[in-house]
Amino acid sequence: MSTVHKMERALVGKGIDGVLHYVNKDPEDRKKALLNLVDVTQKVAGPMFQDKIYEAARAMISDENGKWYQYVNRLLNEVNPHVLKMTALNLGFEAAYFGTKTIREKRKELQCQVPWLILMDPTSACNLHCTGCWAAEYGHKLNLSFEDLDRIVTQGKELGIYFYMYTGGEPLVRKADLIRLCEKHRECYFVAFTNATLVDDEFCKDLVRVGNFSLTLSIEGFEEANDGRRGKGAFHKTLAAMDLLRSYGLLFGTSICYTRNNVEVVTSDDFLDLLVEHGCRYSWYFHYMPVGNEASTELLPTVEQRKYMYHRVREIRAKEGGKPIFVMDFQNDGEYVGGCIAGGRNYMHINANGDVEPCVFIHYSGANIKEKSLIECLQQPLFMAYREGQPFNDNHLRPCPMLENPELLEAMVSWSGAHSTDLQSPQTSEDLCHKCRPYADAWKPVAEELWENEPHSEESYKNYMDPAKKVIPKEVFRKADGYAEK
Repeated sequence: MSTVHKMERALVGKGIDGVLHYVNKDPEDRKKALLNLVDVTQKVAGPMFQDKIYEAARAMISDENGKWYQYVNRLLNEVNPHVLKMTALNLGFEAAYFGTKTIREKRKELQCQVPWLILMDPTSACNLHCTGCWAAEYGHKLNLSFEDLDRIVTQGKELGIYFYMYTGGEPLVRKADLIRLCEKHRECYFVAFTNATLVDDEFCKDLVRVGNFSLTLSIEGFEEANDGRRGKGAFHKTLAAMDLLRSYGLLFGTSICYTRNNVEVVTSDDFLDLLVEHGCRYSWYFHYMPVGNEASTELLPTVEQRKYMYHRVREIRAKEGGKPIFVMDFQNDGEYVGGCIAGGRNYMHINANGDVEPCVFIHYSGANIKEKSLIECLQQPLFMAYREGQPFNDNHLRPCPMLENPELLEAMVSWSGAHSTDLQSPQTSEDLCHKCRPYADAWKPVAEELWENEPHSEESYKNYMDPAKKVIPKEVFRKADGYAEK
């Protein structure tokens, strides 16, 4: 860590300490400390982020009766101070500021995408077998060793990557190793997607101690719907884990896969109230993906349901009304990130076999982290095809090369020579994309109408390849409607 890096981290850390000093004390002093932290952050970050971001933060803090200021106050009152500080320093300063700055420099230097986030699978093993889970396709005997995981993080930090997520399998099968990684890489932030069945007091104590590791708990609705996919008793085990995490002052959220069968339930007032009541701070909504030879297309949401999700998520997180929980829908919130973020544009996936994939739902690869460096994996042909093809659609309500533009995924896999990474039942890209075509065709007119008629923001940093530097023949990309040929 350079001297300047240390000084900047110390300065931001001092600002965070100033906020935490006024927890459960005078509200006006707390407000002043929060405004000072915004000023410090803006001073350190300089022109990297738009002024309107800081202006919005100051406006939120000044509105003491506003939903989001109350949300921040609850965090300060209820979450362990060490956990808060490590989250703010590692996820905020290191990943969002210092890491982002370094990543942008490395993208130019290496002429490839460098992700902000790496999602990886410590193991394919899981103690549940959930209906519609793609992880079941991998089997249960694959692992990334501690040395593998450590090497990924070490190489990642050299590129500016300070944010790592775990999925699987059930990552907490390997929780001892995951805590070791937190201890070794104190400046990084880690999140595990978990079924919550392995959360206990001892693990909670470890989470408090390290402070740079949080959990995102999978849940699919109320008891009947959740246990229908996850097994009898899973719902109450998840709620019990939430209560335990809350009692230790830990920060956590939920991961929700919405399907044709549960989309209305998991966005209902009653369900969201339940999550808030049990201490949940955020919810990530993931559109069901028909990945794997046995995956059913019948679980895909209808066009009407997806349109409902578009409006409902925006209603939930609105400044006025909604619910005191931050929610994001990764299929319908493409406007905030410039479309598809996979292939290293903002994130990538490494499965338990070491295969480096563009996305957790795109099971094709031409490189393995056990055989190649992280940089070499980022420069594999499939990732370079993603780089040249993004955005896959100028309408960011049709961001995905699989679900909404399947001809593009098929073309990229074919051109790159990538192979299926499913070791149990390999699926050709042709079969997968054929499966997605009816959905893509049905969603297209609705997405076009929404994009044309609803207000949407434009990202300040697009991270798209310079058209003049593209080398892949244009004919590789079988043109999807709306794909911008540049």
